[in-house]
Amino acid sequence: MDWLMQPDTTVEKFIVMFVAIALFAAVMAVVLLVVDRPSLPRWFAALGYLGPALLLILLGLLIPAIMTVRNSLYSNDGSTFVGLDNYATVFSQDLFLIVLRNTFFWVLLVPLVSTALGLVYAVLVDRTRFEKFAKTLVFLPMAISMVGAGIIWKFVYDGQVGLLNALLGLGGVPTQQFLLDAPYNTFYLIVVMIWIQTGFAMTVLSAAIKAIPDETIEAAKMDGATGMRMFWQITVPSVRPAIIVVITTIAMATLKAFDIVRTMTGGQFDTSIVALEFYTQTFGRQAGGIGAALAVLLFVLVLPIIIYNVRQMRITEGER
Repeated sequence: MDWLMQPDTTVEKFIVMFVAIALFAAVMAVVLLVVDRPSLPRWFAALGYLGPALLLILLGLLIPAIMTVRNSLYSNDGSTFVGLDNYATVFSQDLFLIVLRNTFFWVLLVPLVSTALGLVYAVLVDRTRFEKFAKTLVFLPMAISMVGAGIIWKFVYDGQVGLLNALLGLGGVPTQQFLLDAPYNTFYLIVVMIWIQTGFAMTVLSAAIKAIPDETIEAAKMDGATGMRMFWQITVPSVRPAIIVVITTIAMATLKAFDIVRTMTGGQFDTSIVALEFYTQTFGRQAGGIGAALAVLLFVLVLPIIIYNVRQMRITEGER
């Protein structure tokens, strides 16, 4: 029965899948059967409903997080306690300093540029004749997986048969190695993420723009507000909560970006970022301690963004 824990063949994997589904259904049936009894205390019913979710959080989130922090304090093979040496390595070696630099540019540029482009585009196409079609064109990249987007843009940037080099060649510009020339190659990768996330920003901000009361717009027009004045004094303040949500959401997605860099360069040519490097260190170079330290660092970077987002949502709810 060892194959239940480590299935090898396709048949064994399907059997394990069906067993897992059956166990889940059985557990949920028992929970619903027990907690629906009117004679049981309310706390027992609450525990029955929340228990499975709490158990999954414990096993799938808390315990792995604790083990990751623990591993970051040990040597790469996990045998020796080294304290903060792994973190010192991350902040001292040139390789990891380049990784941190790249991650900084990703988190700075992707949310700001994507949100700005999404907002401007949403304002320009709002209530126009071809609004749905125009929004569909920008939203389409969101329907593509990041791996697919990476493959598409890898062909665009290719130094031999790339579309971009073909267009530059029409103007007499020499062939460029977009993915090989550091540090500019990092910015070319960032363009791909912006291309994907602009559709998300446009969709959310467009909904927020449509929620602006007509009375507010009419009053501004009566006061003589037009064009840029209307945009900066009416539109932007009105959709500010949505802008904050979009920026923080894209920032978190950017910090965890893995697929694009992995697909297009594999982290080579000084393009690696934290999300990719901790995978590379852990599974590629068998440096578990360094990989765990980078994973903890990634969590620390994401946490302030989450806290800020939650605070802003509470402030927004309070204003309502």
